[in-house]
Amino acid sequence: MWLLDVNLPNGLLGFLRDSGIVCDTAARRGWRALTNGDLVETAFRNGFTVLLTRDRLFGESAGAALTRLPGLAVVVVTVPQAREAAYLAAFETHWRQKAIDPVPGVLVEWP
Repeated sequence: MWLLDVNLPNGLLGFLRDSGIVCDTAARRGWRALTNGDLVETAFRNGFTVLLTRDRLFGESAGAALTRLPGLAVVVVTVPQAREAAYLAAFETHWRQKAIDPVPGVLVEWP
């Protein structure tokens, strides 16, 4: 199960679900105020295996928690920020070229 950080557009839910991925957002779960480290731990405790974020500094603040939770992968999505429709189109284009392949216990950048 994948979790989208609050800094990603909610429109990604539909695309990911259409791609066969079970996912939810931190905002819908009421986790908007959690720090990165707390979000990693909370996501893991609630059965998430992948956390997607646009926060390039996520690794610094959540890295220690990630080492304790080897079953969770964190993916920093580096698709350039844009209005939601343009962002979703760019995300889909990158996905079709190479879908996200999360690595448990590791923070990776995509695409």
